Amino acid sequence: MTVLVGYVPSALGEAALRAAVEQARFRDEPVLVVNTSRGDAYVDPRFAQDGDLARVVRELTADGVPHTVRQLVRGRDAAEEIAEIAEAEEISLVVIGIRHRTPVGKLIMGSTAQEILLRVPCPVLVVKAD
Repeated sequence: MTVLVGYVPSALGEAALRAAVEQARFRDEPVLVVNTSRGDAYVDPRFAQDGDLARVVRELTADGVPHTVRQLVRGRDAAEEIAEIAEAEEISLVVIGIRHRTPVGKLIMGSTAQEILLRVPCPVLVVKAD
């Protein structure tokens, strides 16, 4: 089994990564870091640059956490990518960060977190940034 974390290069992503590492240690499982973009990677602030992912790998390696990093650019949104991985692989837990949005913001923009919660077949841990 594996702990999957939806990573974005922000305070939310860092909080999710920390929680995923804690859970992986508790469960004695590796971490799968997933970062994705619909294809607009150069302008998408959620798309991790090479330096961001290199730092994540360095930190996980230094902490002795077995890990894999996947960066996907396939024209699909993050919820689709995470749900597909959770369904196809032995994922014990999905960890994602969440930010506060107004009800109108949710109505207009939708909610990736909500879609993940509804679609994945395993437990989901939702964390807030510090």
